[in-house]
Amino acid sequence: MPVVLPVRNDNEPEYKDHFITRNGVTFAGSHLIIDLWEAEGLDDRDRIEQALIDAVKAAGATLLHIHLHTFSDGGGVSGVAVLAESHISVHTWPEKGYAAFDVFMCGDAQPRKAMDVFKAAFNPGRIVVGEHKRGVL
Repeated sequence: MPVVLPVRNDNEPEYKDHFITRNGVTFAGSHLIIDLWEAEGLDDRDRIEQALIDAVKAAGATLLHIHLHTFSDGGGVSGVAVLAESHISVHTWPEKGYAAFDVFMCGDAQPRKAMDVFKAAFNPGRIVVGEHKRGVL
């Protein structure tokens, strides 16, 4: 079955796809892979939830929902903050002092600003960051 797209006239607002164009490259969003090592408070669910909320605000994103799960063996926390602009996920290994954050955002959000929040919240001894542009046109 063919897909029928609506026809827009001059009176309708322009459709915004939230793709980003930076340095001549157009893409869906930035996906940061953030590893925190020698970090503190990684078994504290409330601390992690507040860090997610603060990171969303710092990045200028829109929080839709947070879901976190605390594991009884080891006390690690896994979860996701669902955003209008995509998501932030977290998985912690308190016994290793390690946390894995994925920060994927599109549009005008600034995912790199989340890193300062994570530094302040968990006081890591070392941070490793990778960045991938998703949906490059």
